[in-house]
Amino acid sequence: MPYSVQGGTPRLKCHPRTPPRMSKRLSSQLRRKFPEKVYCEKHVEVVRLFCVDDQVLLCGQCVRSQEHENHLVCGVPEAADIYRNLFQEILNTLKEKLEVAKSILADERERMVMIQGEEQDFKEMIESEYRIRFRLMVEEEMNSRYLQECVSSPNLREERLNQLKAFATELKGQSQETLQRLNDLGKENMNKLKESEIRLLEQICSLQKMTAELENKCGKYTLMVLQNARSSLKRSESLLLQCLECAQITDLSLCQVTGMSRMLRVLQRAVTLDPKTAHPCLVLSEELRSVHLRNAQRDVPGTPGRFVFGATVLGVESFASGRHYWEVEVEKATKWQLGVSEVSASRHGALATNSGNKVLLMGSLMGTSYTFWAFPPLKRVSLRGEQMHKVGVFLDREYGQISFYDVTNRSLIYNFSSLTFRGALRPIFSLCIPSGVTNSDSLSLCLPPVSSCDVTVSPQSSSA
Repeated sequence: MPYSVQGGTPRLKCHPRTPPRMSKRLSSQLRRKFPEKVYCEKHVEVVRLFCVDDQVLLCGQCVRSQEHENHLVCGVPEAADIYRNLFQEILNTLKEKLEVAKSILADERERMVMIQGEEQDFKEMIESEYRIRFRLMVEEEMNSRYLQECVSSPNLREERLNQLKAFATELKGQSQETLQRLNDLGKENMNKLKESEIRLLEQICSLQKMTAELENKCGKYTLMVLQNARSSLKRSESLLLQCLECAQITDLSLCQVTGMSRMLRVLQRAVTLDPKTAHPCLVLSEELRSVHLRNAQRDVPGTPGRFVFGATVLGVESFASGRHYWEVEVEKATKWQLGVSEVSASRHGALATNSGNKVLLMGSLMGTSYTFWAFPPLKRVSLRGEQMHKVGVFLDREYGQISFYDVTNRSLIYNFSSLTFRGALRPIFSLCIPSGVTNSDSLSLCLPPVSSCDVTVSPQSSSA
């Protein structure tokens, strides 16, 4: 394409029939390839060189001066190409970081919504647990050996009633204290998320401005690429070094409901395992109180109630009413599931295949920390930094409540409330099937204390 230079600026010689719009485009391309002439103010000579050390344009006389001795100097087009390539590489990285920042921001905003839902769930769980304790305490009082004496003695009856009121007040105070801790923690987490949102918005704004600046530079002609090049590089690198982090919030499960009603010991049952429901990879003990995994499935007759997809077994006991409690040793299992399953009367007691008929707590041990998941719906509900030894399961059929306890630490893990059941419920136990690796995971069902039926507890000591 022919061109000429008039007054130091390349000008396109267009064919008479060349459209004006195409002429402008070609002229723009030439301006990028051939820099406009700029004269050195000191020597009034065209600058053709660029000092990388001082970031200045030089003419032939400037480069011979002592001021730029031993400096890195190159031609203007070569310097522009080097910087343009650097800018393009950084620009690509900045765009990737911008997308990551937007993704983290979306996650932080989603967590704001989720944490409000989690706080409400924990609030309901805490209130439900203290209602359970009060009901158990009242039931204990009604079954105590002092009941007959209270009926015949007005003074003793009034004394017991005052004790009951005092315990109810104590429980209310404990509930309010736990709820206040939960509220404070929820506000703290929300503040952290809001601060993180502001920080991410500022980073996104800076990244957008920098990418726009570099895109502008990469699209400009030669001398514009070199203008403030080092400054653009430093600001770009500074943005690249900034960490994109999400807020470190505190797990709400730290607001543990401590203590367990001693009435649970009175309600504790000796649960046994049903071999007719056991998955073929499970081995049950002779007394049907423990289960462990085998590496290969055994050949067992198929029955309508046998599990075929998960390493699961049901308890023999079936609960259609009342309150029931049992304990399971889980310290020898890395992944397990405990809970209840509703049986289908239409299948003569066989397990209903609909997964919605199960209520489960799932524990997963990683190192020395436990992560707990609840179902339904499937959600992470707790994270604890110590190994679990024994889990207690409490079922209150009339009130539709199921609670899971860390028996060793005497604290609530999670509870479900306002559940609706149609059929009888049976305990359910599951392990994780090993994938080609020997797995010695096992669960053991605990026997109730021999004297549990004879326990009589005063209202002041019915929870710890």
